[in-house]
Amino acid sequence: MEKQEEGVCSAESVVDGSLDVWSCKNSAADHLVVMVHGILGSTDDWKFGAEQFVKRLPHKLFVHCSEKNASALTLDGVDVMGERLASEVLEIVETRPNIRKISFVAHSLGGLAARYAIGKLYKPPNLQGPSQGTICGLEAVNFITVATPHLGSMGNRQVPFLFGVSSFEKVAGLVIHWIFKRTGRHLFLKDEEEGKPPLLRRMVEDTGDCHFMSALRAFKRRVVYSNVGHDHIVGWRTASIRRDSELPKWEDSLDEKYPHIVYEELCKSCDGEDVPEGETHSNDIEEEMIKGLSTVSWEKVDVSFHSSRQRFAAHSVIQVKSETMHIEGADVIEHIIDHFHP
Repeated sequence: MEKQEEGVCSAESVVDGSLDVWSCKNSAADHLVVMVHGILGSTDDWKFGAEQFVKRLPHKLFVHCSEKNASALTLDGVDVMGERLASEVLEIVETRPNIRKISFVAHSLGGLAARYAIGKLYKPPNLQGPSQGTICGLEAVNFITVATPHLGSMGNRQVPFLFGVSSFEKVAGLVIHWIFKRTGRHLFLKDEEEGKPPLLRRMVEDTGDCHFMSALRAFKRRVVYSNVGHDHIVGWRTASIRRDSELPKWEDSLDEKYPHIVYEELCKSCDGEDVPEGETHSNDIEEEMIKGLSTVSWEKVDVSFHSSRQRFAAHSVIQVKSETMHIEGADVIEHIIDHFHP
């Protein structure tokens, strides 16, 4: 059923519950933005963000809030989620032949599903087609993740509610599959099967028909937004793809427009051989993931809600999961849109 509000049209699919958002005044938008929710989430999680995108860039964007992995389906594993998301994107592209560009904006676990999906959707360049690799034939523009555990949840303080206590983390790694099933195994790197490395480790290189890093490299920009604290689900290091020694010193924001953005940096691509002096590694797999992901450049944006009344819900506030409960994160959404390449 189609709805209209303040010049923004939206329609929820009766088949799979996905949500499409576009400008009521213009149906010729050629840039598809795929918004992906996190664990146990739904299309409603990105409703505020999707509407803000279309209000700001009405003539350019068609926003699709994914729903193929709604609710408990997020427990089936990162790879299964990624396969579903890839199929969903192909369905959207087939129904909108005017689409020429594609971007992803993903929250939490959704960022890992999006990384898997683009690995499946990647098409290498050829002599007859584009000189740059594409995502299902489309120009890849923005790949943005918000509070996504890129390094998994196994390392020290990667899941803050475990308080950085190694014994708690070891126990969590042993029992997490009881709660979060196959996805839990992937997040805690407990999925070594048939002699293969854990899935998240495999996702930092091209393997078989999954071109994970080539797909990331195809995007004009890659951005990670991370909470520096009070995110009890995803730690700062794993969300920002950093080693301990690389975590920056930050200060309160003086920017009235973005009061919760406390640090920004552009990390150029590197060959992964340069390790900060004095850095020690208790987790070789984590170090391999950092090196692999660092072979492409990243814009890193650090966020703090430490002075907010909603700080203990930082994992949801950074996304504005609920406009009523999490509106203090609206400046983060504004920052995403202001820096978005249409």
